[in-house]
Amino acid sequence: MVFEPPERLVRALGETAPDGDDWLEKLPVAAQQAVALRELTVERVQVPGGRSSLVVLVRAADGTPAVLKLAPGRARPEAERAALAHWAGRGAVHLLEPFSTEGVLLLERLHPDVSVRSLPEAKALLEAAGTLRRLWVEPPADFPFETVAERTGRQAEAMRARARADPAVAPLVDLALAAREELLAAPPEHRLLHGTFRQSKVLAGERMPWLAVGPDPVVGECAFDLARLVRDRVEDLIAQPSGAATTRRRVKRLAESLDVDQGRLRGWTLFRAVESGVRAGRVGRPRDAELLLEFAGWL
Repeated sequence: MVFEPPERLVRALGETAPDGDDWLEKLPVAAQQAVALRELTVERVQVPGGRSSLVVLVRAADGTPAVLKLAPGRARPEAERAALAHWAGRGAVHLLEPFSTEGVLLLERLHPDVSVRSLPEAKALLEAAGTLRRLWVEPPADFPFETVAERTGRQAEAMRARARADPAVAPLVDLALAAREELLAAPPEHRLLHGTFRQSKVLAGERMPWLAVGPDPVVGECAFDLARLVRDRVEDLIAQPSGAATTRRRVKRLAESLDVDQGRLRGWTLFRAVESGVRAGRVGRPRDAELLLEFAGWL
């Protein structure tokens, strides 16, 4: 089988690829080697798939359905492996092969085309929030993960550079950076977080109704993790005449349902929306940048 990477993956990785990166060129051969080594039967490549990895639906030698995932080093697949091993299937997909080839993960098969995003909005938020709560556990000793301070510190540098190049975004960037500084001064807890949680990252399963996939794990406070969920379906929010009011109600409802401080959730939602908007503008996605920065302005 020829492992042709989906266009979505090619486009997304192309936006962030460093000079000289050849991971996509080597991917077909790497995928064939990973399949042969594990004696897997390939069903199909998942399309459109994700933005940072190739996902292949396979069956093990004993017929067990599984997922083979290959990701470049900059997507931090080894951190994902460590987080999934620590969660051990509690709220997240099972890691079937804890120690394996670098950048290759063999995972429990969920229903890849059925996420909580397929549910009505209120129900989707409820199910997603319940899944997220199960992931917030004490990190392992000597954890191999970035902290929220470290990750957002890198992001803050890129935001400042963009603000210098595009003064129109500077006021929102300043607000977001000020919020970050205040939030990092006294974080209320230290938990293992999913890192990139949203409705599309929660898939239907067999052993549990919903399970999280695709973490980019980080250690820090829970409000940072929840902040990404606040802006889910941002296109729908922007299209509503009452979008700003709906967003404020969502912040309040999610904070209360997961025992997170509302002000801290609002602050991290602001930072993460501005960071994503600035990054979208930098890589040539002006429509996404416009939506995200308009959303951030409501906060």
